[in-house]
Amino acid sequence: MAVITIVGSGMMGSALAFPARENGHEVRLVGTHLDREIIDACIKTGRHPKFTRDFPQGLSFFQIEQLDQALKGADLVIGGVSSFGVQWFADTVLPKIPDGTDVLTVTKGLLDEPDGSLKPYPYYWQERLDALGKRLNLCAVGGPCTSYELVAHDQTEVCFCGRDMEALRRAKALMATSYYHISLSTDIVGIESAVALKNGYALGVALTVGLNQKERGLDSELHFNSQAAVFYQAVREMDKLLKLQGAGQPENLAVGAGDLYVTVYGGRTRQVGVLLGRGLDIDEAKAELNGVTLESLVVAERVARAVRKKAQRGEADLNDYPLLMHVDDIVTGHAAVDIPWERFTFERQ
Repeated sequence: MAVITIVGSGMMGSALAFPARENGHEVRLVGTHLDREIIDACIKTGRHPKFTRDFPQGLSFFQIEQLDQALKGADLVIGGVSSFGVQWFADTVLPKIPDGTDVLTVTKGLLDEPDGSLKPYPYYWQERLDALGKRLNLCAVGGPCTSYELVAHDQTEVCFCGRDMEALRRAKALMATSYYHISLSTDIVGIESAVALKNGYALGVALTVGLNQKERGLDSELHFNSQAAVFYQAVREMDKLLKLQGAGQPENLAVGAGDLYVTVYGGRTRQVGVLLGRGLDIDEAKAELNGVTLESLVVAERVARAVRKKAQRGEADLNDYPLLMHVDDIVTGHAAVDIPWERFTFERQ
């Protein structure tokens, strides 16, 4: 039996407690400074407030002040913070993890650099570790997986990525179950870019749902031609962006497309895209979803900003990314939804 400590009691971090505990490991779930009420509820009820199933018996719950105690003897530390907690995780958690420990993070996103390059979060954290002289085996989770379906034991396939294949194999051995299937890759840039890019593009696909509701009524049947058309364009642009990242391997695009598919069909990104398609501007959509973390907006803005910088230097062509540019216009420029359908078409001989 191993000891697995999960820091961050959001939905995905908490969902990973299910396969971890069901594999017989000692599992410790630690709330961040923002998770106090969640941990209190878990202690009282044995269930995450947003789940419909109790945690497996035997989990231990900790407030952030008990972090040192929860990290003691851990074989694997899982980082369950959102993209808004990336720096907090670097400043507060990573320095306290003993050298040599395997770390697996669920945080999806990219940082855009002044030169237009896009940096995966594991690279940012590695730089912070190097500055501290610490040695941790950083790994990350990518791929199509919603937290509530993982809790429901729906068949799920993800990809763990990291520099050290042996560390990846150890993490897989601890976490894999009959319903949680894990591929492994040392291509951090490819996997992390693919699963981050899908956020902004899933918002783009969801715009069509809102547009149809605006035209035909909120109770109208779903229309799939328009969703599929934007999905198709999204995959094309993701392919170009991955190649721009130097990570254009088919496996990376497949992981990103799978994650795009599941994100389009549910969750916060779909919600905001539908509201925008119905005619709300970005501020109104945010107000409607008050309290909901909208990481997709951050990703879309950062990626678009990076592509624009590369285009200024002649390293990218904005005409290759009409969907991304329109999503960015909506998110950062408060533009109305007007999907540039004809710009998605092409001729090829």
